[in-house]
Amino acid sequence: MNDQKIRRPRQADIATLAGVSVSTVSRVLANEPGISETVRRQILKVAAENGYPVKPASEAVAGGLALIASDGVTGTLSVFYEAIVDGLRAGAAEAGMPFDVRLVREDRITPDAVRDYMQTAGAQGLFLVGIDPNETLRGWLQASMTPTVLVNGTDPRMQFDGVSPANFFGAYEATRRLTEAGHRRILHLSGSHRHTIRERVRGFEAAIAAVPGAEGRLVSLTLDGSASREAHERTAAALAEDAGFTAAFCMNDFIAVGVLEAVTEAGLRVPEDFAIVGFDDLPCALMTSPQLSTMRVDRAALGREAVSLMLSRFRNRTAAARHICQAVIPIPGGTVPNIENP
Repeated sequence: MNDQKIRRPRQADIATLAGVSVSTVSRVLANEPGISETVRRQILKVAAENGYPVKPASEAVAGGLALIASDGVTGTLSVFYEAIVDGLRAGAAEAGMPFDVRLVREDRITPDAVRDYMQTAGAQGLFLVGIDPNETLRGWLQASMTPTVLVNGTDPRMQFDGVSPANFFGAYEATRRLTEAGHRRILHLSGSHRHTIRERVRGFEAAIAAVPGAEGRLVSLTLDGSASREAHERTAAALAEDAGFTAAFCMNDFIAVGVLEAVTEAGLRVPEDFAIVGFDDLPCALMTSPQLSTMRVDRAALGREAVSLMLSRFRNRTAAARHICQAVIPIPGGTVPNIENP
């Protein structure tokens, strides 16, 4: 008798057996529109035959709609949000939650527009991905008691559920890596109206304040175009103005790439003369020379946690709002001295 534990099939297994992509399997299991009935039936048949749990229709939960600001997704943040959406899809599929996604212009997210989007998608719950609701939208969401989860967002008034990286603590740790390496004059390149990014600024400032004699300077970016190019220009200007800065903590890895290019062009060695820490652990962090030291955000986990929050909100729409912070993990690289890897 074979007592070996049988592994539960994964969506990738179902995709292979059905001859479709993992994304198609995920969409079918999440009951998303846009899939032919033939393909849908085939995937559900393969899933059932191989023991993949599929919720009966009678147990189906209410649907969810994710709105993502199109300016962020179609620009340098596309890789960041792609992983979050993957987590949302996977979490929704496992919960039997019908799920849909819309790209929207952030300045056009009005109550009427959101109502129309949700009605079209047949959704009862709203995921705002990388979007901080304005006062008009906040008022409508609360008055209508629309279950809402901020994904990669935080509500300083704690009126909406949310999930985000531990931005304050992650920024604090990123800056501490630099001060532990002996740096006392450190730049922080950042720029955004979002609450999450302000938390990173606060973490940087707190870490600087914790070290006697340390000095930090915030270099504000407009982020109107290429983040790497603007970071390159602002770093070059800062170094030309004052050569005393020896390190930089960057709001994200795209910005860190621009800083690295500027520092190298200035004739400084990295990390011997100038150290750099990024944030997010995006694929570009593996492409730099030396490899970028950064802070990892588990973006897929943000999506899964958001679904969990939404399910709880469906069960109790009057419960106090909750916010979940995911730990941000230091990732070693070559842009900070090896003191981080003794």
